[in-house]
Formats: sequence, C-alpha cells, structure tokens
Amino acid sequence: MALRQEAERATTEVSEVAPGILRLQLPIEMPGLGHVNCYALEDERGVTVVDPGMPGPKSWKSLIDRFGRAGFALRNVHTVVVTHSHVDHFGASGRLRVEAGADVVTADSFRTWWDPTDAGEQELEVVDGEEDSPDRLPWDQPTPWGGPHPRPPLAVRARYKLMKPVMKKWFATPSPSTRLSDAQVVTLGGREWVSVHTPGHTPDHLCLFDPAGGILLSGDHVLPTITPHISGIDSGPDPLSAFFASLEKVAELKDVGLVLPAHGHPFTDLPGRAKDIRRHHEERLARLREAAAQLGEASVEQLAQRLFRPRSWGSMAESETYAHLEHLRLAGEADRRRDAGHLLYSLA
Repeated sequence: MALRQEAERATTEVSEVAPGILRLQLPIEMPGLGHVNCYALEDERGVTVVDPGMPGPKSWKSLIDRFGRAGFALRNVHTVVVTHSHVDHFGASGRLRVEAGADVVTADSFRTWWDPTDAGEQELEVVDGEEDSPDRLPWDQPTPWGGPHPRPPLAVRARYKLMKPVMKKWFATPSPSTRLSDAQVVTLGGREWVSVHTPGHTPDHLCLFDPAGGILLSGDHVLPTITPHISGIDSGPDPLSAFFASLEKVAELKDVGLVLPAHGHPFTDLPGRAKDIRRHHEERLARLREAAAQLGEASVEQLAQRLFRPRSWGSMAESETYAHLEHLRLAGEADRRRDAGHLLYSLA
C-alpha cells in the first residue's frame, strides 16, 4: 500500500507555493501523520505563520531552522494563525506570542483543554454523574460511550508528567489576541483573507480564503489523501452533520484554484476532494447500518470493530464510531440505552 501524503516525513525543503506564501514542513509523530505544514505569509512588516507545529524543544528547533532556511528570523514573525485546537497546530503559538511578541489569530470559538485563560468560559461536562475536572488530563476523563479515552502512548504520558514543572516555558498557551467571526476579513501577507468557520474535525476549525488569489488555507478540514478524524468527544452533539455542512460550504467557494492543507501537498480540485471525503463517510454510515442489523444491540466497541480494520481498533476508532452512531440516532435511524456504564445501540 502506497504511503499517504500526510504520512510522509517532513523535509527541510522550503517551497514557494504561491507568490509570497512559503511552505515549511515540520516533523510530527502522530498516527497517520509525519509532518505538519507551516505556511509563512510575507509582507512589508515581516511574516505571518500559519500552524507552527508542536510544543517542546525538538519541534521549536525545527521551526527556527525552517525560518532560517526561508530567509527570516524569529523577530520577523508578527502574527500567528492557528487553524484549530489540536496540539500539532497550536503547540508553538504560545511561545511565538511570548518570544516574538506575535499576535495570535484563531476562530472566535477557539479553546484548548489546558489554557487557564479559558477556564472561566468553559462549562464542565457531566457524564454518568461524574463531573469533568480541569485539573485532570483529557485521557483521564470518562468517555460518553463508556470506553477508554483516546490517549497518547505510555511514554508520552510519562514524559508529560515529568515535564509538568517546566510546562510554562515549552507549552505556553495560545491566548488568542484576535478571534475571527465567520466571514470576517483580515489582511495577512499582503492579501485579504475571509474567515471561513468549518466545524466538524473540531468545533473551532478555521479556514482562510483569499478570493482575489483563489487560495484556501484548509487546515485539517480538507486533506489531499486522507479524511480528518471526526471525534465523538468535545465536538458537539452531531459533529458529522457539522462536518458535512462545512464540506459543502468550502466546496461552494468561488474560483478556488489552490488548496493549502495542513498535511500533505497542495492540490487544486477542492469540490472533487470535498465530494470524495463526504462519500467516504456516507459509505462508513452504510457499513455501520449493515453491522448494526447483523449484530442487533451492540456496544460502540463491537461496532467499531466492524467498521475499522484490526490494526485501527482502539479508542480513536471508537470515538469516530460513536460520532457516526450519534449522527444516525439524531436522524432517527438508531436507538441507544445505557447498561453498566456503556452505551448500547440498535437500529430504530
């Protein structure tokens, strides 16, 4: 099986993908992903960077190296755009805010689980009578369906605990200075970009569209060879419906000639790719209906194992299966009940 574009390892190459827009690849090690694209938008003031990668000294070293290869320095960064609240996208933004004095631009709904500046705005979720605590790590929280929470590997969790005393240095929170509402216009890199809110992959996902240049910065919303994870955790009551609506929204943008994704290579056919991604999820819903018909009442784990290959079994697969099951339930196609802390689903 050919390696997916998004899984390719980061290179040190800096390429100009459009006039005044540079693509910098930063290394990451996440399931199915080998790099994140950081885009640098040049103007007379300096540089805006989009999605500056992971937190931590190793990623920071790579980021500064790419800046040098691109011909600018940390002091030239005046703005950081974060497309959404996943750590491989916002991780270095807080440090750029602190060390470069950069403004941080996000969607107006942006939030992270560890940002103390957001604590007063967040509502704590109650699951089976147990209230989430901001002091607990995300992977220690209960899941809505009763299975194990998606979590990093043991080595990563252990390193997190060891690094907790120095978190303020390497894991500075984004603390956005500009929060964009949908359809708001912002000037970055000498271009006027329109904010396009695209919830689904996360509730706070942001794309930026340059109508004059026909360019879309798509973040994780539309990727060239894989589909973004649709999580059943902290993503609203029906993230799949939100994702479908967001796909239709970007597919209807006029005269998009170039899509700049957060992973993988730039591509051109936005409507075609959006259609393919929707078809993938519709096929997944059809397989889920078939599995539910065969199994009768079943748990999320049982249904996930019908939906995904064995190599993908686990909490991430269960999270996406749960999101698809809730989509069916809210459409009146499925019923659920809770038994011994676990949700059980059946066709309506």
